[in-house]
Amino acid sequence: KNGNVGYYNVNVHLNPTNVCVYRCIFCAFRSDLKDQKAYLMSDEQILHRAKEAESRGATEMHIVGGLHHQMPYDWYLNIVRLVHKEHPNLHLKAFTAVEWEWFERLTKRPVSDILQEFKEAGLGSLPGGGAEIFNPEVRDIICEHKADTDNWLRIHRAAHNLGLRSNATMLYGHIEKPHHRLEHLEKLRELQDETGGFQTFIPLAFHPENTRMQHITKPSAMVDLRVMAISRIFLDNFQHVKAYWVMMGIKTAQVALSFGADDIDGTVVHEKIYHDAGSDTPQEMTVTEIQRLITEAGRLPVERDTLYNQVLRTEAAPNAFKIGGKLALAQV
Repeated sequence: KNGNVGYYNVNVHLNPTNVCVYRCIFCAFRSDLKDQKAYLMSDEQILHRAKEAESRGATEMHIVGGLHHQMPYDWYLNIVRLVHKEHPNLHLKAFTAVEWEWFERLTKRPVSDILQEFKEAGLGSLPGGGAEIFNPEVRDIICEHKADTDNWLRIHRAAHNLGLRSNATMLYGHIEKPHHRLEHLEKLRELQDETGGFQTFIPLAFHPENTRMQHITKPSAMVDLRVMAISRIFLDNFQHVKAYWVMMGIKTAQVALSFGADDIDGTVVHEKIYHDAGSDTPQEMTVTEIQRLITEAGRLPVERDTLYNQVLRTEAAPNAFKIGGKLALAQV
């Protein structure tokens, strides 16, 4: 669909807290308030992360995290406002539909008003997480009480109506069946026909380690590639399909560029959610490493921004995009 191009971007992840009111059985990231691994980032730590990222050439900050029951709505809004004020050139792709529904509960306001307020504060687009699998019976088992299918679709529709682009995901390789995947793709296709607001579809391979579903064998590379190919064929109204190397693995993601994917994601510095679930991929990759993977797959590497505009640099983004040292996280 996009010729011989393999897209990537220079991005960084920000997970402001892992404390979460939900107890999804597939999640290894969440913590209770009193858990030893629970954390809550301060404004200073968040701004330090943004400054460090932009100084190394990042064009995007991907912000998602837990639903901390003690933090008010304004805390979440302030993250976007703070980072955008200090680093206006960083595109902020922030908060899944699950988080937006939580903001509705906190404020008793419609999501369209909330999205507009965040947009004015600096929100650039929405990630596609929280979709998991749309089948209600499966959702009742793996993520009971979490935003349901209708609400996920409703929130993305509202974002599109405000001119905000978003991504879409599907978590596969757990207890769902192949027909559940097709039902999921069909619902995404229908909404895309209606709004045209989705940019990228991202199939996410389930990682069972450190979850309450760790008895399940994670999907094989053949399953990964079949899901990728079927997704590309089914979602012909999506411009892009991404092979997210953090979950798929570097080598499989590279091969996926020949199975329908046209994007391998980016440097992904500081990703925590899938690494807590046992992902054995690196915490980040350099630009040089990403370009080599794409080139070896027979594709032309093209750096993009979040909205798929080509990024042309007078000099290369720092090859050593590996942020040294660990940022201390405030214990809660």
